[in-house]
Amino acid sequence: MIPQTRQDVHILYEDNHLLIMSKPACMPVVPDSSRDFSLLDWGKDYLKISRNKPGNVFLGVVHRLDRPVSGVVCFALTSKAASRLSKQLRKKRMGKKYLAVVHGTPPSETELVHWISKDRRKNLVKIHPANQGGSPKAKKAKTILKLLKTNGKLSLVELEPVTGRPHQLRAQCAHIGNPIAGDLKYGAPEPLPDRSIALHAFKLTLLHPTRKNCMTFESGPPLHPPWDLFG
Repeated sequence: MIPQTRQDVHILYEDNHLLIMSKPACMPVVPDSSRDFSLLDWGKDYLKISRNKPGNVFLGVVHRLDRPVSGVVCFALTSKAASRLSKQLRKKRMGKKYLAVVHGTPPSETELVHWISKDRRKNLVKIHPANQGGSPKAKKAKTILKLLKTNGKLSLVELEPVTGRPHQLRAQCAHIGNPIAGDLKYGAPEPLPDRSIALHAFKLTLLHPTRKNCMTFESGPPLHPPWDLFG
């Protein structure tokens, strides 16, 4: 039986090396200062019960999603798998795609390229001019944006990050005048009822750490507003 604390977590795949889950919005991937129950806690509880493992359970964090973001997250069940998956991530061999509901109507398809830096104290990303803008800490961020549907006020877009900078998708959408719905930190006019932002990691592609075959995992976006506007 899965842990009863959060039944809205969905397991997409598991074997002896991988545990792939779909995270609900507003749940942290790892424990933080809030001490709220995290996806890592959930996964460890699940493994203890499903595999009858006493004591501490190893579950390696490969990548993360911002707390208000939902979607696919990969964990490693062995240190070898964790190392190999982390290497894939560093070498940009792990593919990610997101869906987002944004304000306004962005271009039908465009490549977003900006230089960004992060203020860790404020946990906020700043976008600089086309070059580094005099900031030695600025790094290049690139995202491919595709417009899927729009009603004029809100639009459903697909976002494919080419680079993996903090808050990259959120800051870039805001910079072109299309902030993500609910993302008050980056210019959205109002919060969503559950304090999430309308950003969902719907597809993750990776090489299996031992078999080396390519695997793709998908999770549909939430069904509540504003996602329900686009079916």
